Amino acid sequence: MIDLKKFEVWFVTGSQHLYGEETLKLVAEHSQQIAKGLDSSGKIAVQVVYKPVVKSTEEIYATIQQANAAENCIGIITWMHTFSPAKMWIRGLSILQKPMLHLHTQFNRDIPWSSIDMDFMNLNQSAHGDREFGFIVSRMRKNRKVVVGHWHDSEVVAQIDAWARAAAGWHDWQGAKFVRFGDNMRFVAVTDGDKVEAELKFGFSVNTHGVGDLVAVINDVTEAEVDALTAEYEASYNMDAPLRKGGEKYSSVYEAAKIEIGLRKFLEKGGFKGFSDTFEDLHGMVQLPGIAAQRLMADGYGFAGEGDWKTAALVRAFKVMGSGLKGGNAFMEDYTYHFDPNNSLVLGSHMLEVDASLSNGKASLEVHPLGIGGKADPARLVFNVAGGPAINASIIDMGNRFRLLINEVEAVEPQNDLPNLPVARVLWKPYPDMKTGCAAWIYAGGAHHTAYSQNLTAEHLQDFADMAGLEFLRIGKDTKLDQFRNEIRWNEVAYK
Repeated sequence: MIDLKKFEVWFVTGSQHLYGEETLKLVAEHSQQIAKGLDSSGKIAVQVVYKPVVKSTEEIYATIQQANAAENCIGIITWMHTFSPAKMWIRGLSILQKPMLHLHTQFNRDIPWSSIDMDFMNLNQSAHGDREFGFIVSRMRKNRKVVVGHWHDSEVVAQIDAWARAAAGWHDWQGAKFVRFGDNMRFVAVTDGDKVEAELKFGFSVNTHGVGDLVAVINDVTEAEVDALTAEYEASYNMDAPLRKGGEKYSSVYEAAKIEIGLRKFLEKGGFKGFSDTFEDLHGMVQLPGIAAQRLMADGYGFAGEGDWKTAALVRAFKVMGSGLKGGNAFMEDYTYHFDPNNSLVLGSHMLEVDASLSNGKASLEVHPLGIGGKADPARLVFNVAGGPAINASIIDMGNRFRLLINEVEAVEPQNDLPNLPVARVLWKPYPDMKTGCAAWIYAGGAHHTAYSQNLTAEHLQDFADMAGLEFLRIGKDTKLDQFRNEIRWNEVAYK
């Protein structure tokens, strides 16, 4: 599992020298208590670290410069306990390279009606100190998240955690490497895109390695390594006797294990955080990587099929953001529809590669023919995905910008057996309804490949989009198609 506790967000409080040492001492004490309270709440995935109160242009600049350089700092939380003249923040904010959350709170929850005096008023000025700060951030067109409420409020803490998780996903993209084995699936448009612009915009690189480079590693896998992994398969999944060692279909499992071991070695040696492949370009491989892709995703790697590097990167970001939360994140594809007017459903799946972290039970390892690719029968994990709230998300290259599109959905448990469908599968109802949800997705140019999440929400993705400078479109319970189409039109103007 990806450990988010190695990351820090810095709690930076603004004030000024106007109020004297006694007031500044209280500002520091209060700030320390808030930072400690948030950090010890057990509700925020990363560490919240107190930093000394900043009271001048020079202190602000130095603190932000340090945050930029600190490897484990993934963002800053700002709060103005008193009034902090905002021109002091211009130099610092102009160099800020990390995400920012503006916490509009105050140390005390209630006004002390019987004792309030001007000393109290001078100390507790967040109500207008944060407005001064908010102006300069807006004037400088800096993206940030604004969270309003008392710092003990559970909703406030949850909003901070959502932002911190998004910041972890964004941080993980910086300098990340994704590998494509082969090129994009021939003639397919939506899975392709501008890899140079993506590196400029998102900080990760995508480069292609010939499949032969991978095959050479696979061919060096030892018998002992394969024996150990196939034994792990038998212990972890339901497997019929013909697939076990000595069985008539064991050779397919054997080859699948070789592929997984080789892929894992290749990714580890190259420092890659995810990969894509395409069934049209797997020369030298005996079968398509089915269970290999599924298990590597379960370990945190990003993946998408047919050369779809954008979705592979998004799956990896989902893995980071959702670390430690109940539920899984995986590569997905809208495959076919159930157009019953009383129970319309989407069946999501892929040829082989859906991560078993989504499963509602123990997965079965199975070997079946595959109608495309021209390879031997591949091994894959077969299971039903658990029901419950989820999101589907797609990154699309719109030419002049990247768009992040999400659809909130409700997954449902299968109501019928699927004895002849030998792949992982999920059924869901798109919000706000089948016709509106699907039409909105198509109007927005959403891909057929998605990152599917059981534990992230629109809030996580909105925060992530703000950090990445992504256009963000949400299809949810309150979506009206005419309004959604207008939002698309307005965005076209905004991004020209």
